[in-house]
Amino acid sequence: MSTDIWVWIAALLSLAIFSYLYKDNPVFRFAEHLFTGLSVGYMIVLMWNNYAYQYIVIPISQQRWITLIPMALGMLYLFRFVPKLQHLMLIPIAITLGIWNGWSIPVVIEADLFKQMQGTMVNTTMFQNPWDPHNGLVVGLLVVVGVVCTVLYFYFSREHRGPLKVASSVGIWFVMIGFGASFGYTVMARMSLLIGRIQFLFTEWIHLIK
Repeated sequence: MSTDIWVWIAALLSLAIFSYLYKDNPVFRFAEHLFTGLSVGYMIVLMWNNYAYQYIVIPISQQRWITLIPMALGMLYLFRFVPKLQHLMLIPIAITLGIWNGWSIPVVIEADLFKQMQGTMVNTTMFQNPWDPHNGLVVGLLVVVGVVCTVLYFYFSREHRGPLKVASSVGIWFVMIGFGASFGYTVMARMSLLIGRIQFLFTEWIHLIK
């Protein structure tokens, strides 16, 4: 077994988290609260060093007084704890949302909408190798059918009857396949974390696996 004290701490905390698989217990709650406290403390120090000190303390020390304006706007968030003045907190929220929307909307339109339209267009290169799994004609037609049917599934201005019902039925299959693939990817990512932690216990801690 390992003689490194930090490896023992990491292993025991890992086992404390795994103990929740049996039932909720004080050992798990201790590890949970410890992780939460360390994460919050780490983020506070990170925010101070990377943001507050760099963009507030240093500019003010250099007499760049314009920095006081965003600092004052940020401090309006503290009025969340003053019931009679909570409405002042909406000012920085509105400014942040306005800037974020103005910046992100063109990016989303270009990266998502235009790219989706481009991906549904059949081009001449697809005819060279129709069965190419990446840029073949069959895949291109499948993408076109999937996009059109999925859009028609969310078209609620008319009752789904006749061809519209058939297209929407096909669309829900594409939606479910997409959700299933996303969920499967998420599960596999969590399983990778679990395998990595078990591998740590058996290799670094008890040296059962060389």
